Amino acid sequence: MNLLHCGDACRASRAVARREKLVSVARKLFADHGFQGTGVAQLAAVSGIKVGQIYRDFDDKEAIVAEIVESDLSTFLHEAELSAAVESGDVPAIRKWIQLFVQCEGSRDARTLMPEIIAESARNARIACISHAIHHRVKTALNIAIEALAPRPEQAERRAQLADLILTVGAGMMHRRIADPDFDEDATRIRMLTLIDRLIDDLLIASE
Repeated sequence: MNLLHCGDACRASRAVARREKLVSVARKLFADHGFQGTGVAQLAAVSGIKVGQIYRDFDDKEAIVAEIVESDLSTFLHEAELSAAVESGDVPAIRKWIQLFVQCEGSRDARTLMPEIIAESARNARIACISHAIHHRVKTALNIAIEALAPRPEQAERRAQLADLILTVGAGMMHRRIADPDFDEDATRIRMLTLIDRLIDDLLIASE
């Protein structure tokens, strides 16, 4: 590698590190202060990255949100693992994926940011598009998992019922986590996992 190529590689590496640092800072600030309550000047002050450089790396705050969402979804959905399990017909692995999906565990900042994105969607068309894309990607992955367990055409309605239940339970738990100070999340999660496991058992029996 000559010096020119080395210089290009070093600059690219620094750019990636800078973007990752800004995304990390933005995730925390958005979670703590909200999207509207966090300005680019604040992002610059906390990250140590100049405002002009931020705008060279990202078009606007919405673009930063999009990158945060992409990172969090990739971590949460484990799409490569699901694809491998579906391809090989590994029922226990698919069921494990669904269990992890229902548990929806993550960092405090990640869990706080999602409701903030949903709230901002009501007044910001760009964020609304990001929110809709999240829902589509999450629902698609869940449907792939459920259909792999119960692929018969006549099971389509039961698959849809299970997917709707899981998505609605997840949204409800997210709401209660914020609104209900007495919410016992661990106990509720166990109850929901037990119910969903039972419904999956019923689907598998019907598929035999």
